Amino acid sequence: MPTVGVKRDLLFQALGRTYTDEEFDELCFEFGLELDEITSEKEIISREQGDSKASGASDIILYKIDVPANRYDLLCLEGLVRGLQVFKNRIEEPRYRRVSPVSGESQKLIITKETAAVRPYAVAAVLRNITFTQQRYDSFIELQEKLHQNICRKRSLVAIGTHDLDAISGPFTYTAKPPGDISFKPLNQTKEYTATQLMSLYKTDSHLRHYLHIIEDKPVYPVIYDSNGIVLSMPPIINGDHSKITLHTKNVFIECTATDVTKAKIVLDIIVTMFSEYCSQPFTVEEAEVVYPDGKTCIYPELAYRKEKLSSEFINRKVGINESTEKIAQLLTRMCLRSQATGFGDEIEVEIPPTRSDIIHACDIMEDAAIAYGFNNIIRTTPRTYTVANQFPLNKLTELLRQDLASAGFTEALNFALCSQEDIADKLGKKISETRAAHISNPKTAEFQVARTTLLPGLLKTIAANRKMPLPLKLFEVSDVVLKDETKDVGARNSRRFCAIYYNKSPGFEVIHGLLDRTMQLLEVKPALGDGYHIQAADDSTFFPGRCAEVFVRGKSVGRLGVLHPDVISRFELTMPCSALEIDIEPFLGHTVETPLTHDVPTQEVIKHKFPMQEESWKALASCPTSTSTKTVFGDMSTPAGLKALNDFLADKSYIEGFAASHADTAVFDAISSAPSRTFCHLLRWYNHIKSFQRERARLPSAKGQFVFPATPLASTDNTSDDDIDLFGSDDEAESAEAARIKEQRLAEYTAKKSKKPALIAKSSILLDVKPWDDETDMAKLEECVRSISMDGLLWGQSKLVPVGYGIKKLQIGCVVEDDKVGTDLLEEAITAFEEYVQSVDVAAFNKI
Repeated sequence: MPTVGVKRDLLFQALGRTYTDEEFDELCFEFGLELDEITSEKEIISREQGDSKASGASDIILYKIDVPANRYDLLCLEGLVRGLQVFKNRIEEPRYRRVSPVSGESQKLIITKETAAVRPYAVAAVLRNITFTQQRYDSFIELQEKLHQNICRKRSLVAIGTHDLDAISGPFTYTAKPPGDISFKPLNQTKEYTATQLMSLYKTDSHLRHYLHIIEDKPVYPVIYDSNGIVLSMPPIINGDHSKITLHTKNVFIECTATDVTKAKIVLDIIVTMFSEYCSQPFTVEEAEVVYPDGKTCIYPELAYRKEKLSSEFINRKVGINESTEKIAQLLTRMCLRSQATGFGDEIEVEIPPTRSDIIHACDIMEDAAIAYGFNNIIRTTPRTYTVANQFPLNKLTELLRQDLASAGFTEALNFALCSQEDIADKLGKKISETRAAHISNPKTAEFQVARTTLLPGLLKTIAANRKMPLPLKLFEVSDVVLKDETKDVGARNSRRFCAIYYNKSPGFEVIHGLLDRTMQLLEVKPALGDGYHIQAADDSTFFPGRCAEVFVRGKSVGRLGVLHPDVISRFELTMPCSALEIDIEPFLGHTVETPLTHDVPTQEVIKHKFPMQEESWKALASCPTSTSTKTVFGDMSTPAGLKALNDFLADKSYIEGFAASHADTAVFDAISSAPSRTFCHLLRWYNHIKSFQRERARLPSAKGQFVFPATPLASTDNTSDDDIDLFGSDDEAESAEAARIKEQRLAEYTAKKSKKPALIAKSSILLDVKPWDDETDMAKLEECVRSISMDGLLWGQSKLVPVGYGIKKLQIGCVVEDDKVGTDLLEEAITAFEEYVQSVDVAAFNKI
């Protein structure tokens, strides 16, 4: 919204009374405006440039008022005061008239055919016998600037020129000439310049340089001459100094050149209606004649009034009020729309003045009636129709997938929807014509030329920007791509895609394939031909030959996965192999896809569905007496040490065994009595993920190894029935008791021995590059300083000096650290503390042990 700055005292003087700040704020709200800020010129300069620059600035209070973008009549003090006075019923809306000159002919503006190549339209008018004061003059100039920035679109559609009519003589000629043939003295300059020289002169001007591009590349520039060959202006850049207006100007010639004649008429009408009140005959404007190259003659300004008819029932129904026809007519009149009841039912005739170009539909009239009535006065009522909001199915599926993919150990990325042509074509080994990409007609930068047709480039660029992070890097994105589609009314459509990428020292195709299987498992699509999903070998220039597969779901291709081609990887400035998966998720909408995924989405309020099978399984588990052991290969899950060991194990893994959930996960899950605390973040992530498999745990693959030790057998009870007698055991009760005692003793010894076994300690091997300041740095002393760093959990290893260039060598030194005790940030901070020797430290390699 445009902001109009007016001096408070001048505003109150024009309104005929004073207001408190709160009262004027309330008045603005009632009129549909907003008092944005109460400030002063000194305060503005102090805030933007500092107190030293604001020492001589004015302390006069300024009101900054936000005005609707289409209310061009409120962009100056004159229009604002007039609107508020009419709104408060203090004055009537003035009647604007176009008059002929008292003596002589109308001023004439002749347009030549040469202007067709640059700015083919022009309109003109004259303000006769106007009286300027300093405040009126400033407001006149400021209104032109506001219009230039608003409806004129920074002078690209319309450019306004105002001239002292007494300093020039008509008829005026609007033509276009080569820049070398145009020469005049521009506004506020002391000598003449050619148009070519002016374009160079204003390239450094903070104000005018923004408009040079409009005509800079044109073979001819527009120019306006008077009958004596004096240049009035070179639109849209600058006016001539000869015809500039001053405080003593009595007659103003206004011309607007344009590429849009409708906008030019609106701009001219606004300027003359706002300042015609200062003419000797208020609200009258002298006409001007414009002659087009084809001989057509038009008289401007138009100052056209038009009438519209609508019913009071329409306004009452739309606004939600119940007022009479006469009352609504009065409300509209307060908004500068003269209205009256016609007498035919509830019909109202509304007269639209030339200042209200924003009224183009009955809804605009209805809005003004609502403003005049007062939004706070509208009684709040219950809607007649009830609707229940529901999450968009595609977004719901996306949210649920995002959570489960994150639980699988992948990190979500969010990239720009726009990219360069090179990203989706050349870098992926494809031709741009094959991509069906929607192109941006006038891209601001080379990075944003087309709408992306694949999510893969964005993820590859994300990895390239995070190459120093510990490996492996596992990223995913679920977002839209844009594809050309002639069947759509806009010629293109959005398609929701899921893309995942795995970057490590080995390609990790099995990781990506496992993620595809997990995704299909979540979507309840079975691995089978026909009704399920399967993959089939395919050729794609983006992927390594023989390492690419196409994904088919119910016989339809939905995406591809494979190992990326080395050329693709190198084009994105990466150095290690990479596997990727990208599929379209829209085909999975409907059916029963969402049922297994339904759970609480953090940012949404969803209905919690009840699943009988799930409830019954939990009840059955609760009712059965459990003898599940808490002893695992990671330690006792009932102790913090055991939980910590499992947490460290899961730091870079999604499952206990392999790349998909199995009975190994459920066995360890059962060994944990309750959800772990948030301090064990990796364990908690795994725990919640495996918990979601309770319904289908019977269908999970078997474990390949044993991770949970058997529980201690329960002691026998005295009330054993005859059916429970061991027919093959000994009849000697004492012998059986002795055997049980020995067995229990051995199990106790085993448990004690196992509990004393130290928990697994997560360690990492780090290779550091320590760079000196220059070739004169004592590298032996530098290494001595580095090795002098001692920490619990830090062990220094071998080192060597590696040439960098220009005689400079860097120290490459290895170390082994315990992850819980020593981090890379701590190491770098300790090494860079030796500022005399060390310039910087980089992590050259980072590997888990």
